[in-house]
Amino acid sequence: MVDPNTVRNVIGIIGNVISFGLFLSPVPTFIRIIKKKSVEQFKPDPYIATILNCAMWVLYGLPFVHQNNILVATINGVGLGIEIIYISIFFIYSTSAIRKRISIALIVEVVFFLVVFFVTVKALHTIKIRTIFIGALCVAFNIIMYLSPLTVMKMVIKTKSVKYMPFGLSLTNFLNGACWTAYACIQFDPWMVIPNGLGTFSGVIQLTLYAIYYKSTDWNDSKNVELSTLA
Repeated sequence: MVDPNTVRNVIGIIGNVISFGLFLSPVPTFIRIIKKKSVEQFKPDPYIATILNCAMWVLYGLPFVHQNNILVATINGVGLGIEIIYISIFFIYSTSAIRKRISIALIVEVVFFLVVFFVTVKALHTIKIRTIFIGALCVAFNIIMYLSPLTVMKMVIKTKSVKYMPFGLSLTNFLNGACWTAYACIQFDPWMVIPNGLGTFSGVIQLTLYAIYYKSTDWNDSKNVELSTLA
């Protein structure tokens, strides 16, 4: 009989590989940004949301918060570093208004994380309570991360173009959610099942939009979409 823990660890390793692919999937987008020296109509929202999400999951996966979840901490630590690189590139090639918005968002995230860390270490004295506290926050921020592409999906529907919704990011978003949902179901962890289940659903919607609007996309269209249409 197969040991459930072994299966869980195998799925966790697969999840790490897929998550790594998810973190790397925007690379072509940032190569384009660097070459054009402009972020064009690409949105910083997913990368800002992912930074806080990764930081929270690193905290959740540490032994003093939740035991036997080190695979969660390691991959999110790697992801945190990658997302910081992305947002740095985005910052360099953005307009001053977007830079200000990014700066404010990052300052808020850093302050929030430090407060959460301090409360966890100083005020919460058992692993069970820490798991519930950090787990609930992780659910909230993971949902924000998975739903942050809504702004991009709105643009896709309005413009009938998937030019600014990278297929690789949408696909790996779906695979990542599905894999970590399976991982969390083996030793049932509601704090991981809920957000990753929603992430799977979000990925399905993105892939569906891609299938619908791929043919209507003008890949050679260099005209900028009016920012007012993206609000």
